[in-house]
Amino acid sequence: MAERNTAAVDVASATDGSEETPPPASAPTEPKSSSRPEKATTRTTRTERSEDSDGSEEKATADGRRPHRTPAGTKGAPSELHSGHKLARRYRLEECTTRLDGFSSWRAVDEKLRRAVGVHLLPAGHSRARAVLDAARSSALLGDPRFVQVLDAVEEGDMVYVVHEWLPDAVPLTEVLAAGPLEPYDAYQLAHQVGQAMASAHREGLAHLRLTPGAVLRTGSGQYRIRGLAVNAALRGITDDRPERVDTEAIGALLYAALTQRWPYERDAYGLTGVAGLAGGTLPPDQVRAGVHRGLSDVAMRALVNKGATATSQDPPCTTPQELVTALTELPRIKAPEPVFPAPYQRREYPPYAHGAYPNKAAAAAASHDPVPAAPAPTLPGRTGKALKWGVSALLIAALGLGSWQVADALMNGGGASGGEQDADDSGSDDKPKQQAAGSRLTIQDAREYYPDGRPQAADKVALSYDGDPKTHWNTKSFQDGPATAPYKDGVGIVYDLGKAKKISSVSLDLRNSGEHTEIALYAPDSLAPSGGPDSLPRIGAAKTTSSSAAVKLKKPVESRYVLVWLTAMPHSGSDGFSSAGYKQGISHVVVKGS
Repeated sequence: MAERNTAAVDVASATDGSEETPPPASAPTEPKSSSRPEKATTRTTRTERSEDSDGSEEKATADGRRPHRTPAGTKGAPSELHSGHKLARRYRLEECTTRLDGFSSWRAVDEKLRRAVGVHLLPAGHSRARAVLDAARSSALLGDPRFVQVLDAVEEGDMVYVVHEWLPDAVPLTEVLAAGPLEPYDAYQLAHQVGQAMASAHREGLAHLRLTPGAVLRTGSGQYRIRGLAVNAALRGITDDRPERVDTEAIGALLYAALTQRWPYERDAYGLTGVAGLAGGTLPPDQVRAGVHRGLSDVAMRALVNKGATATSQDPPCTTPQELVTALTELPRIKAPEPVFPAPYQRREYPPYAHGAYPNKAAAAAASHDPVPAAPAPTLPGRTGKALKWGVSALLIAALGLGSWQVADALMNGGGASGGEQDADDSGSDDKPKQQAAGSRLTIQDAREYYPDGRPQAADKVALSYDGDPKTHWNTKSFQDGPATAPYKDGVGIVYDLGKAKKISSVSLDLRNSGEHTEIALYAPDSLAPSGGPDSLPRIGAAKTTSSSAAVKLKKPVESRYVLVWLTAMPHSGSDGFSSAGYKQGISHVVVKGS
Protein backbone atom coordinates (compact mmCIF):
# COMPACT_ATOMS: atom_id res chain seq x y z
CA MET A 1 0.00 0.00 0.00
CA ALA A 2 1.45 3.31 -1.00
CA GLU A 3 2.26 5.60 1.91
CA ARG A 4 0.59 8.99 2.02
CA ASN A 5 2.01 11.86 4.05
CA THR A 6 -0.74 12.99 6.38
CA ALA A 7 1.33 14.93 8.87
CA ALA A 8 -0.60 18.15 8.33
CA VAL A 9 -4.09 16.64 8.12
CA ASP A 10 -6.19 18.41 10.70
CA VAL A 11 -9.81 19.31 11.34
CA ALA A 12 -11.31 22.36 12.92
CA SER A 13 -14.68 20.82 13.79
CA ALA A 14 -15.21 18.50 16.70
CA THR A 15 -18.54 17.11 15.50
CA ASP A 16 -16.99 13.78 14.41
CA GLY A 17 -19.95 13.20 12.13
CA SER A 18 -22.29 12.31 14.96
CA GLU A 19 -25.19 14.57 14.11
CA GLU A 20 -27.65 12.56 16.16
CA THR A 21 -25.71 9.89 17.95
CA PRO A 22 -27.45 7.74 20.48
CA PRO A 23 -27.03 7.27 23.29
CA PRO A 24 -27.36 10.75 24.82
CA ALA A 25 -24.03 10.95 26.57
CA SER A 26 -22.65 14.10 28.11
CA ALA A 27 -19.13 15.33 27.45
CA PRO A 28 -17.30 17.85 29.60
CA THR A 29 -17.47 21.35 28.24
CA GLU A 30 -14.14 22.72 27.12
CA PRO A 31 -13.29 26.30 26.30
CA LYS A 32 -13.15 26.97 22.60
CA SER A 33 -10.73 29.16 20.80
CA SER A 34 -12.08 32.61 20.04
CA SER A 35 -10.48 32.65 16.62
CA ARG A 36 -12.35 30.82 13.91
CA PRO A 37 -10.41 28.64 11.48
CA GLU A 38 -9.75 30.23 8.14
CA LYS A 39 -11.89 28.97 5.33
CA ALA A 40 -9.84 27.11 2.75
CA THR A 41 -9.86 28.65 -0.70
CA THR A 42 -8.57 25.56 -2.46
CA ARG A 43 -10.77 22.61 -3.32
CA THR A 44 -11.23 19.98 -0.62
CA THR A 45 -10.05 16.43 -0.93
CA ARG A 46 -12.40 13.46 -0.95
CA THR A 47 -13.89 12.50 2.39
CA GLU A 48 -11.99 9.72 4.07
CA ARG A 49 -13.59 7.11 6.23
CA SER A 50 -11.60 6.19 9.28
CA GLU A 51 -11.48 2.92 11.10
CA ASP A 52 -10.86 4.84 14.29
CA SER A 53 -13.51 7.50 13.78
CA ASP A 54 -16.52 5.22 14.36
CA GLY A 55 -17.72 5.67 10.85
CA SER A 56 -17.85 9.43 11.08
CA GLU A 57 -16.54 11.45 8.17
CA GLU A 58 -13.96 14.17 8.65
CA LYS A 59 -12.75 16.56 5.94
CA ALA A 60 -9.44 18.24 5.31
CA THR A 61 -8.36 20.83 2.77
CA ALA A 62 -6.23 19.94 -0.20
CA ASP A 63 -3.00 20.96 1.50
CA GLY A 64 -4.35 19.65 4.82
CA ARG A 65 -3.17 22.64 6.85
CA ARG A 66 -5.68 24.04 9.31
CA PRO A 67 -5.21 25.48 12.79
CA HIS A 68 -5.11 22.72 15.39
CA ARG A 69 -7.31 23.21 18.41
CA THR A 70 -5.75 22.19 21.72
CA PRO A 71 -8.29 21.42 24.47
CA ALA A 72 -8.06 22.71 27.99
CA GLY A 73 -5.62 20.92 30.21
CA THR A 74 -3.12 20.15 27.46
CA LYS A 75 0.35 21.08 28.68
CA GLY A 76 2.08 20.41 25.41
CA ALA A 77 1.62 18.59 22.14
CA PRO A 78 4.05 15.91 20.91
CA SER A 79 6.38 16.74 18.09
CA GLU A 80 4.84 16.85 14.64
CA LEU A 81 4.21 13.30 13.49
CA HIS A 82 4.36 12.02 9.95
CA SER A 83 4.11 8.81 7.98
CA GLY A 84 7.12 6.67 8.75
CA HIS A 85 7.52 7.83 12.37
CA LYS A 86 8.13 4.90 14.75
CA LEU A 87 6.83 4.43 18.26
CA ALA A 88 8.89 2.30 20.65
CA ARG A 89 11.05 1.37 17.61
CA ARG A 90 8.24 -0.98 16.63
CA TYR A 91 5.03 0.70 15.44
CA ARG A 92 5.56 2.56 12.14
CA LEU A 93 2.84 5.14 11.43
CA GLU A 94 1.39 4.80 7.93
CA GLU A 95 -1.75 6.93 7.54
CA CYS A 96 -3.49 9.48 9.77
CA THR A 97 -7.19 8.68 9.81
CA THR A 98 -8.46 11.09 12.46
CA ARG A 99 -7.18 14.30 14.06
CA LEU A 100 -9.63 15.77 16.53
CA ASP A 101 -9.74 17.48 19.94
CA GLY A 102 -6.02 17.14 20.57
CA PHE A 103 -5.69 13.43 19.69
CA SER A 104 -5.01 11.64 16.41
CA SER A 105 -5.63 8.13 15.15
CA TRP A 106 -3.40 6.27 12.72
CA ARG A 107 -3.14 3.10 10.71
CA ALA A 108 0.28 1.66 11.54
CA VAL A 109 2.42 -1.43 11.06
CA ASP A 110 3.79 -3.56 13.88
CA GLU A 111 7.22 -4.31 12.41
CA LYS A 112 7.96 -6.91 15.05
CA LEU A 113 4.92 -9.09 14.28
CA ARG A 114 4.49 -7.85 10.67
CA ARG A 115 0.83 -6.94 10.95
CA ALA A 116 -1.36 -3.87 10.64
CA VAL A 117 -2.49 -2.16 13.84
CA GLY A 118 -4.37 0.97 14.83
CA VAL A 119 -2.87 3.65 17.09
CA HIS A 120 -4.46 6.50 19.09
CA LEU A 121 -2.03 9.30 20.03
CA LEU A 122 -2.42 12.25 22.37
CA PRO A 123 -0.07 14.43 24.47
CA ALA A 124 0.82 13.15 27.91
CA GLY A 125 -0.35 16.49 29.34
CA HIS A 126 -3.80 16.17 27.74
CA SER A 127 -6.66 16.44 30.22
CA ARG A 128 -7.98 13.05 29.06
CA ALA A 129 -4.66 11.18 28.83
CA ARG A 130 -5.04 9.41 32.18
CA ALA A 131 -8.66 8.45 31.46
CA VAL A 132 -7.68 7.04 28.04
CA LEU A 133 -4.90 4.91 29.56
CA ASP A 134 -7.23 3.57 32.26
CA ALA A 135 -9.97 2.78 29.73
CA ALA A 136 -7.53 1.03 27.37
CA ARG A 137 -6.03 -1.13 30.12
CA SER A 138 -9.45 -2.09 31.48
CA SER A 139 -10.63 -3.01 27.97
CA ALA A 140 -7.50 -5.12 27.40
CA LEU A 141 -8.15 -7.08 30.60
CA LEU A 142 -11.64 -8.05 29.37
CA GLY A 143 -10.13 -10.31 26.69
CA ASP A 144 -13.49 -10.94 24.97
CA PRO A 145 -12.91 -11.90 21.30
CA ARG A 146 -16.13 -10.12 20.31
CA PHE A 147 -14.34 -6.81 20.86
CA VAL A 148 -11.43 -5.42 18.87
CA GLN A 149 -8.58 -6.08 21.29
CA VAL A 150 -6.34 -3.43 22.84
CA LEU A 151 -2.75 -4.62 22.34
CA ASP A 152 -0.76 -1.95 24.17
CA ALA A 153 -1.30 1.22 26.23
CA VAL A 154 1.85 3.23 26.94
CA GLU A 155 2.90 6.61 28.31
CA GLU A 156 6.26 7.43 26.76
CA GLY A 157 7.88 10.81 27.30
CA ASP A 158 5.48 13.58 26.26
CA MET A 159 3.18 11.16 24.44
CA VAL A 160 0.44 8.64 25.29
CA TYR A 161 -0.54 6.03 22.72
CA VAL A 162 -2.97 3.10 22.57
CA VAL A 163 -2.41 0.26 20.08
CA HIS A 164 -5.31 -1.94 18.99
CA GLU A 165 -6.15 -4.60 16.42
CA TRP A 166 -6.72 -3.61 12.79
CA LEU A 167 -9.12 -5.85 10.86
CA PRO A 168 -8.60 -5.16 7.16
CA ASP A 169 -11.09 -7.84 6.05
CA ALA A 170 -13.94 -6.69 8.31
CA VAL A 171 -16.59 -4.32 6.96
CA PRO A 172 -18.13 -1.51 9.08
CA LEU A 173 -21.87 -1.64 9.50
CA THR A 174 -22.11 1.72 7.73
CA GLU A 175 -20.93 0.08 4.51
CA VAL A 176 -23.15 -2.97 5.02
CA LEU A 177 -26.26 -0.79 5.40
CA ALA A 178 -25.28 1.32 2.39
CA ALA A 179 -26.19 -1.71 0.25
CA GLY A 180 -29.68 -2.00 1.77
CA PRO A 181 -31.51 -3.21 4.91
CA LEU A 182 -30.66 -6.59 6.37
CA GLU A 183 -32.79 -9.71 6.23
CA PRO A 184 -34.63 -10.49 9.49
CA TYR A 185 -32.22 -13.31 10.36
CA ASP A 186 -29.16 -11.10 9.80
CA ALA A 187 -30.72 -8.22 11.79
CA TYR A 188 -31.46 -10.64 14.64
CA GLN A 189 -27.87 -11.90 14.62
CA LEU A 190 -26.56 -8.31 14.69
CA ALA A 191 -28.63 -7.27 17.72
CA HIS A 192 -28.15 -10.60 19.51
CA GLN A 193 -24.37 -10.74 19.12
CA VAL A 194 -23.81 -7.06 19.95
CA GLY A 195 -26.22 -7.30 22.89
CA GLN A 196 -24.47 -10.34 24.32
CA ALA A 197 -21.07 -8.71 23.96
CA MET A 198 -22.18 -5.50 25.69
CA ALA A 199 -23.91 -7.46 28.47
CA SER A 200 -20.59 -9.23 29.11
CA ALA A 201 -18.73 -5.91 29.14
CA HIS A 202 -21.18 -4.29 31.59
CA ARG A 203 -20.79 -7.24 33.95
CA GLU A 204 -17.11 -6.28 34.13
CA GLY A 205 -17.94 -2.61 34.70
CA LEU A 206 -17.12 -1.42 31.15
CA ALA A 207 -19.35 0.65 28.85
CA HIS A 208 -19.00 1.84 25.26
CA LEU A 209 -21.10 5.07 25.14
CA ARG A 210 -20.32 5.51 21.39
CA LEU A 211 -21.87 2.38 19.90
CA THR A 212 -22.52 3.72 16.40
CA PRO A 213 -22.76 1.89 13.03
CA GLY A 214 -19.09 2.71 12.46
CA ALA A 215 -18.09 0.98 15.70
CA VAL A 216 -19.55 -2.39 14.63
CA LEU A 217 -17.64 -4.55 12.13
CA ARG A 218 -18.91 -7.62 10.28
CA THR A 219 -16.36 -10.31 9.47
CA GLY A 220 -16.43 -12.63 6.49
CA SER A 221 -17.94 -15.43 8.62
CA GLY A 222 -20.93 -13.26 9.57
CA GLN A 223 -19.74 -12.53 13.11
CA TYR A 224 -19.85 -8.99 14.51
CA ARG A 225 -17.02 -7.34 16.42
CA ILE A 226 -17.11 -4.06 18.35
CA ARG A 227 -14.26 -1.56 18.40
CA GLY A 228 -13.50 1.28 20.76
CA LEU A 229 -14.92 -0.22 23.98
CA ALA A 230 -14.48 2.47 26.66
CA VAL A 231 -11.56 4.03 24.71
CA ASN A 232 -13.58 5.98 22.12
CA ALA A 233 -15.65 7.63 24.84
CA ALA A 234 -12.54 8.41 26.91
CA LEU A 235 -10.84 10.05 23.92
CA ARG A 236 -13.79 12.40 23.55
CA GLY A 237 -14.45 12.91 27.25
CA ILE A 238 -17.91 11.29 27.13
CA THR A 239 -19.41 10.08 30.39
CA ASP A 240 -22.90 9.16 31.54
CA ASP A 241 -24.48 8.12 34.82
CA ARG A 242 -26.65 5.49 33.03
CA PRO A 243 -24.18 3.60 30.84
CA GLU A 244 -26.32 0.49 30.45
CA ARG A 245 -29.32 2.53 29.33
CA VAL A 246 -27.16 4.46 26.86
CA ASP A 247 -25.65 1.34 25.27
CA THR A 248 -29.04 -0.39 25.13
CA GLU A 249 -30.55 2.56 23.22
CA ALA A 250 -27.59 2.43 20.86
CA ILE A 251 -28.21 -1.27 20.14
CA GLY A 252 -31.87 -0.45 19.52
CA ALA A 253 -30.79 2.21 17.03
CA LEU A 254 -28.53 -0.30 15.26
CA LEU A 255 -31.40 -2.80 15.03
CA TYR A 256 -33.73 -0.07 13.75
CA ALA A 257 -31.22 0.91 11.06
CA ALA A 258 -30.65 -2.73 10.07
CA LEU A 259 -34.39 -3.27 9.56
CA THR A 260 -35.18 -0.04 7.71
CA GLN A 261 -31.91 1.41 6.37
CA ARG A 262 -33.00 4.60 8.16
CA TRP A 263 -31.65 6.36 11.23
CA PRO A 264 -34.29 6.46 14.03
CA TYR A 265 -33.94 10.23 14.64
CA GLU A 266 -34.90 13.32 12.70
CA ARG A 267 -31.43 14.26 11.49
CA ASP A 268 -29.44 12.23 8.97
CA ALA A 269 -26.35 10.43 10.29
CA TYR A 270 -23.83 7.77 9.26
CA GLY A 271 -24.99 7.84 5.64
CA LEU A 272 -28.59 7.05 6.66
CA THR A 273 -31.68 9.21 6.22
CA GLY A 274 -33.40 10.27 9.43
CA VAL A 275 -36.99 9.43 10.29
CA ALA A 276 -39.50 12.19 10.98
CA GLY A 277 -41.84 10.90 13.67
CA LEU A 278 -45.42 11.74 14.56
CA ALA A 279 -45.98 14.20 17.43
CA GLY A 280 -42.28 14.22 18.21
CA GLY A 281 -41.99 10.43 18.48
CA THR A 282 -40.20 7.85 16.38
CA LEU A 283 -42.15 5.72 13.94
CA PRO A 284 -41.84 1.95 14.45
CA PRO A 285 -39.75 0.13 11.82
CA ASP A 286 -42.76 -1.76 10.44
CA GLN A 287 -44.41 1.60 9.68
CA VAL A 288 -41.31 2.93 7.93
CA ARG A 289 -40.72 -0.02 5.62
CA ALA A 290 -43.05 -2.77 4.44
CA GLY A 291 -42.24 -6.37 5.29
CA VAL A 292 -40.29 -5.66 8.49
CA HIS A 293 -40.34 -8.47 11.07
CA ARG A 294 -42.92 -7.43 13.68
CA GLY A 295 -41.13 -9.01 16.66
CA LEU A 296 -37.81 -7.35 15.85
CA SER A 297 -39.63 -4.04 15.31
CA ASP A 298 -41.14 -4.28 18.81
CA VAL A 299 -37.77 -5.07 20.41
CA ALA A 300 -36.13 -2.08 18.68
CA MET A 301 -38.85 0.24 19.99
CA ARG A 302 -38.57 -1.20 23.51
CA ALA A 303 -34.87 -0.29 23.47
CA LEU A 304 -35.54 3.22 22.08
CA VAL A 305 -38.54 4.04 24.28
CA ASN A 306 -36.58 6.55 26.39
CA LYS A 307 -35.29 8.31 23.28
CA GLY A 308 -38.63 9.58 22.05
CA ALA A 309 -39.96 6.27 20.75
CA THR A 310 -43.43 5.03 21.57
CA ALA A 311 -43.73 1.44 22.76
CA THR A 312 -45.66 -0.75 20.30
CA SER A 313 -46.40 -3.52 22.81
CA GLN A 314 -47.35 -3.93 26.46
CA ASP A 315 -43.91 -5.31 27.31
CA PRO A 316 -41.68 -3.10 29.51
CA PRO A 317 -38.79 -1.14 27.96
CA CYS A 318 -35.37 -2.76 27.67
CA THR A 319 -33.02 -0.82 29.96
CA THR A 320 -29.94 -3.09 29.84
CA PRO A 321 -28.25 -5.09 27.08
CA GLN A 322 -29.09 -8.30 28.93
CA GLU A 323 -32.79 -7.43 28.94
CA LEU A 324 -32.60 -6.77 25.20
CA VAL A 325 -30.93 -10.16 24.60
CA THR A 326 -33.63 -11.86 26.68
CA ALA A 327 -36.34 -10.14 24.61
CA LEU A 328 -34.69 -11.37 21.41
CA THR A 329 -34.41 -14.97 22.62
CA GLU A 330 -38.12 -14.99 23.54
CA LEU A 331 -39.09 -14.28 19.92
CA PRO A 332 -40.21 -17.18 17.71
CA ARG A 333 -37.26 -18.70 15.92
CA ILE A 334 -36.23 -16.74 12.83
CA LYS A 335 -34.99 -19.11 10.14
CA ALA A 336 -31.92 -18.35 8.10
CA PRO A 337 -32.63 -17.68 4.42
CA GLU A 338 -32.22 -20.64 2.11
CA PRO A 339 -29.02 -20.50 0.05
CA VAL A 340 -29.58 -19.75 -3.60
CA PHE A 341 -27.61 -21.92 -5.99
CA PRO A 342 -27.25 -20.99 -9.66
CA ALA A 343 -28.89 -23.27 -12.17
CA PRO A 344 -26.39 -25.69 -13.72
CA TYR A 345 -25.26 -24.73 -17.17
CA GLN A 346 -26.70 -26.98 -19.87
CA ARG A 347 -24.69 -27.14 -23.01
CA ARG A 348 -26.75 -27.06 -26.14
CA GLU A 349 -25.92 -29.91 -28.49
CA TYR A 350 -26.29 -29.56 -32.25
CA PRO A 351 -26.24 -32.46 -34.68
CA PRO A 352 -23.23 -32.69 -36.97
CA TYR A 353 -23.50 -30.37 -39.94
CA ALA A 354 -23.55 -31.75 -43.44
CA HIS A 355 -23.29 -29.51 -46.48
CA GLY A 356 -26.73 -28.58 -47.68
CA ALA A 357 -28.54 -30.29 -44.76
CA TYR A 358 -29.77 -27.07 -43.08
CA PRO A 359 -30.48 -24.18 -45.44
CA ASN A 360 -30.90 -21.72 -42.53
CA LYS A 361 -30.50 -21.34 -38.72
CA ALA A 362 -34.20 -22.01 -38.02
CA ALA A 363 -33.98 -25.41 -39.67
CA ALA A 364 -30.81 -26.21 -37.69
CA ALA A 365 -32.48 -25.26 -34.37
CA ALA A 366 -35.56 -27.33 -35.22
CA ALA A 367 -33.34 -30.28 -36.01
CA SER A 368 -31.47 -29.90 -32.69
CA HIS A 369 -34.71 -29.79 -30.63
CA ASP A 370 -36.68 -32.41 -32.55
CA PRO A 371 -34.32 -35.19 -33.62
CA VAL A 372 -35.71 -37.87 -35.88
CA PRO A 373 -36.43 -41.00 -33.76
CA ALA A 374 -34.42 -44.08 -34.64
CA ALA A 375 -36.27 -46.82 -36.52
CA PRO A 376 -37.14 -49.88 -34.37
CA ALA A 377 -35.20 -53.07 -34.93
CA PRO A 378 -36.93 -55.37 -37.44
CA THR A 379 -38.67 -58.49 -36.06
CA LEU A 380 -38.22 -61.98 -37.37
CA PRO A 381 -40.79 -62.60 -40.07
CA GLY A 382 -43.32 -65.43 -40.38
CA ARG A 383 -43.15 -68.89 -38.79
CA THR A 384 -39.46 -68.60 -37.83
CA GLY A 385 -40.18 -65.82 -35.34
CA LYS A 386 -43.12 -67.68 -33.79
CA ALA A 387 -41.06 -70.86 -33.38
CA LEU A 388 -38.25 -68.99 -31.69
CA LYS A 389 -40.66 -67.36 -29.21
CA TRP A 390 -42.20 -70.71 -28.26
CA GLY A 391 -38.74 -72.25 -27.81
CA VAL A 392 -37.60 -69.51 -25.42
CA SER A 393 -40.82 -69.82 -23.41
CA ALA A 394 -40.36 -73.59 -23.05
CA LEU A 395 -36.81 -73.18 -21.78
CA LEU A 396 -37.90 -70.65 -19.15
CA ILE A 397 -40.67 -72.96 -17.91
CA ALA A 398 -38.23 -75.89 -17.63
CA ALA A 399 -35.71 -73.80 -15.71
CA LEU A 400 -38.37 -72.63 -13.23
CA GLY A 401 -39.54 -76.19 -12.66
CA LEU A 402 -36.04 -77.49 -12.03
CA GLY A 403 -35.31 -74.69 -9.58
CA SER A 404 -38.54 -75.33 -7.66
CA TRP A 405 -37.74 -79.04 -7.38
CA GLN A 406 -34.29 -78.37 -5.95
CA VAL A 407 -35.67 -75.92 -3.35
CA ALA A 408 -38.35 -78.39 -2.25
CA ASP A 409 -35.80 -81.18 -1.93
CA ALA A 410 -33.53 -79.04 0.19
CA LEU A 411 -36.36 -78.13 2.55
CA MET A 412 -37.48 -81.73 2.98
CA ASN A 413 -33.96 -82.96 3.80
CA GLY A 414 -33.24 -80.12 6.26
CA GLY A 415 -30.36 -78.77 4.30
CA GLY A 416 -28.20 -81.94 4.53
CA ALA A 417 -25.00 -82.52 6.43
CA SER A 418 -22.83 -80.81 3.91
CA GLY A 419 -25.00 -77.71 3.99
CA GLY A 420 -24.77 -77.48 7.79
CA GLU A 421 -21.02 -77.75 7.71
CA GLN A 422 -20.81 -75.00 5.10
CA ASP A 423 -23.00 -72.67 7.18
CA ALA A 424 -20.83 -73.23 10.23
CA ASP A 425 -17.70 -72.49 8.28
CA ASP A 426 -19.22 -69.32 6.81
CA SER A 427 -20.36 -68.00 10.16
CA GLY A 428 -16.98 -68.61 11.67
CA SER A 429 -15.20 -66.85 8.86
CA ASP A 430 -17.53 -63.82 9.10
CA ASP A 431 -17.26 -63.38 12.88
CA LYS A 432 -13.47 -63.18 13.01
CA PRO A 433 -13.08 -60.15 10.72
CA LYS A 434 -15.91 -58.35 12.50
CA GLN A 435 -14.30 -58.93 15.90
CA GLN A 436 -10.96 -57.74 14.61
CA ALA A 437 -12.48 -54.65 13.02
CA ALA A 438 -14.37 -53.67 16.18
CA GLY A 439 -11.35 -54.17 18.46
CA SER A 440 -11.39 -54.66 22.21
CA ARG A 441 -12.22 -52.09 24.87
CA LEU A 442 -9.19 -50.16 26.08
CA THR A 443 -8.84 -49.15 29.74
CA ILE A 444 -8.69 -45.44 30.48
CA GLN A 445 -6.03 -44.82 33.13
CA ASP A 446 -6.48 -41.08 33.66
CA ALA A 447 -8.18 -38.01 32.15
CA ARG A 448 -7.94 -34.25 32.36
CA GLU A 449 -10.10 -31.40 31.02
CA TYR A 450 -8.55 -29.50 28.10
CA TYR A 451 -9.06 -25.72 28.07
CA PRO A 452 -6.36 -23.83 26.11
CA ASP A 453 -8.12 -20.49 26.74
CA GLY A 454 -7.67 -20.88 30.52
CA ARG A 455 -11.42 -21.17 31.26
CA PRO A 456 -12.40 -24.71 32.41
CA GLN A 457 -15.95 -26.09 32.42
CA ALA A 458 -16.04 -28.71 35.21
CA ALA A 459 -12.45 -29.89 35.72
CA ASP A 460 -13.32 -31.69 38.96
CA LYS A 461 -15.92 -33.92 37.26
CA VAL A 462 -13.77 -35.40 34.50
CA ALA A 463 -13.60 -38.83 36.16
CA LEU A 464 -17.41 -39.11 35.98
CA SER A 465 -17.20 -39.35 32.19
CA TYR A 466 -15.58 -42.81 32.29
CA ASP A 467 -16.54 -44.27 35.71
CA GLY A 468 -19.06 -46.67 34.16
CA ASP A 469 -22.06 -45.13 35.95
CA PRO A 470 -24.55 -43.72 33.40
CA LYS A 471 -26.15 -41.55 36.11
CA THR A 472 -23.01 -39.47 36.60
CA HIS A 473 -21.48 -37.19 34.00
CA TRP A 474 -19.06 -34.37 33.20
CA ASN A 475 -20.96 -31.30 32.02
CA THR A 476 -20.18 -28.05 30.24
CA LYS A 477 -21.41 -24.64 31.22
CA SER A 478 -24.51 -23.15 29.60
CA PHE A 479 -23.86 -20.87 26.59
CA GLN A 480 -26.40 -18.31 25.41
CA ASP A 481 -25.51 -18.63 21.74
CA GLY A 482 -25.12 -21.78 19.68
CA PRO A 483 -25.12 -24.52 18.64
CA ALA A 484 -21.50 -23.68 17.70
CA THR A 485 -19.32 -22.55 20.61
CA ALA A 486 -17.35 -20.16 18.36
CA PRO A 487 -16.51 -17.34 18.49
CA TYR A 488 -16.85 -17.24 22.29
CA LYS A 489 -14.87 -20.48 22.69
CA ASP A 490 -13.07 -22.72 20.21
CA GLY A 491 -14.55 -25.73 21.97
CA VAL A 492 -14.53 -27.81 25.15
CA GLY A 493 -13.20 -31.30 25.79
CA ILE A 494 -11.29 -33.93 27.75
CA VAL A 495 -7.95 -35.68 27.14
CA TYR A 496 -7.98 -39.42 28.05
CA ASP A 497 -4.81 -41.38 28.97
CA LEU A 498 -4.69 -45.07 27.92
CA GLY A 499 -1.53 -45.78 29.97
CA LYS A 500 0.64 -46.54 26.93
CA ALA A 501 0.46 -46.21 23.18
CA LYS A 502 -2.43 -48.24 21.70
CA LYS A 503 -3.93 -48.56 18.24
CA ILE A 504 -7.25 -46.70 18.53
CA SER A 505 -10.00 -47.78 16.11
CA SER A 506 -13.15 -46.10 17.52
CA VAL A 507 -14.54 -43.95 20.33
CA SER A 508 -18.17 -44.08 21.45
CA LEU A 509 -19.86 -41.61 23.79
CA ASP A 510 -23.06 -41.50 25.83
CA LEU A 511 -24.18 -37.86 25.93
CA ARG A 512 -26.46 -36.15 28.42
CA ASN A 513 -28.44 -33.97 25.97
CA SER A 514 -29.92 -34.60 22.54
CA GLY A 515 -31.46 -32.30 19.94
CA GLU A 516 -30.26 -29.90 17.24
CA HIS A 517 -26.74 -31.27 16.83
CA THR A 518 -23.55 -32.08 18.68
CA GLU A 519 -20.26 -31.90 16.80
CA ILE A 520 -17.36 -34.04 18.05
CA ALA A 521 -13.74 -34.18 16.87
CA LEU A 522 -10.96 -36.54 17.97
CA TYR A 523 -7.31 -35.54 18.26
CA ALA A 524 -4.15 -37.44 19.21
CA PRO A 525 -2.13 -35.15 21.56
CA ASP A 526 1.31 -36.03 22.86
CA SER A 527 0.52 -35.48 26.54
CA LEU A 528 -2.32 -35.28 29.04
CA ALA A 529 -2.04 -31.47 29.03
CA PRO A 530 -1.05 -30.30 25.51
CA SER A 531 0.23 -26.74 25.40
CA GLY A 532 -1.06 -25.71 21.97
CA GLY A 533 -4.58 -25.25 20.66
CA PRO A 534 -6.59 -27.91 18.78
CA ASP A 535 -5.29 -26.64 15.45
CA SER A 536 -1.78 -27.72 16.47
CA LEU A 537 -2.85 -31.33 17.21
CA PRO A 538 -3.28 -34.17 14.68
CA ARG A 539 -6.98 -34.71 13.96
CA ILE A 540 -7.95 -38.39 13.66
CA GLY A 541 -11.76 -38.40 13.38
CA ALA A 542 -15.04 -36.51 13.67
CA ALA A 543 -18.78 -37.11 14.02
CA LYS A 544 -22.07 -35.22 14.27
CA THR A 545 -25.20 -36.43 16.05
CA THR A 546 -28.66 -35.24 17.12
CA SER A 547 -29.23 -38.10 19.62
CA SER A 548 -27.80 -38.81 23.05
CA SER A 549 -25.05 -41.07 21.74
CA ALA A 550 -22.27 -40.83 19.19
CA ALA A 551 -19.69 -43.17 17.65
CA VAL A 552 -16.54 -41.95 15.92
CA LYS A 553 -15.00 -44.70 13.77
CA LEU A 554 -11.52 -44.07 12.47
CA LYS A 555 -10.78 -44.86 8.82
CA LYS A 556 -7.72 -46.74 9.97
CA PRO A 557 -6.33 -47.39 13.49
CA VAL A 558 -4.15 -44.62 14.91
CA GLU A 559 -1.46 -45.38 17.46
CA SER A 560 -1.51 -42.98 20.40
CA ARG A 561 -1.43 -43.03 24.17
CA TYR A 562 -3.71 -40.02 24.50
CA VAL A 563 -7.00 -39.15 22.77
CA LEU A 564 -8.77 -35.78 22.99
CA VAL A 565 -12.57 -35.68 22.73
CA TRP A 566 -13.35 -32.11 21.57
CA LEU A 567 -16.90 -30.66 21.37
CA THR A 568 -17.40 -27.69 19.03
CA ALA A 569 -21.23 -27.55 18.90
CA MET A 570 -23.89 -28.41 21.47
CA PRO A 571 -27.71 -28.60 21.49
CA HIS A 572 -30.03 -26.32 23.42
CA SER A 573 -31.39 -27.74 26.65
CA GLY A 574 -33.49 -26.47 29.55
CA SER A 575 -32.30 -25.65 33.04
CA ASP A 576 -31.31 -28.48 35.38
CA GLY A 577 -29.50 -28.94 38.65
CA PHE A 578 -26.18 -28.04 37.08
CA SER A 579 -26.77 -24.99 34.87
CA SER A 580 -29.42 -22.69 33.44
CA ALA A 581 -31.09 -23.11 30.05
CA GLY A 582 -28.81 -22.69 27.06
CA TYR A 583 -26.52 -24.53 24.69
CA LYS A 584 -24.70 -27.20 26.68
CA GLN A 585 -23.69 -30.86 26.73
CA GLY A 586 -22.46 -33.56 29.09
CA ILE A 587 -20.53 -36.83 28.73
CA SER A 588 -21.70 -39.69 30.95
CA HIS A 589 -19.72 -42.58 29.45
CA VAL A 590 -16.75 -42.92 27.07
CA VAL A 591 -15.55 -46.17 25.50
CA VAL A 592 -12.29 -46.34 23.52
CA LYS A 593 -11.73 -49.45 21.40
CA GLY A 594 -8.62 -50.71 19.69
CA SER A 595 -5.74 -53.05 20.21
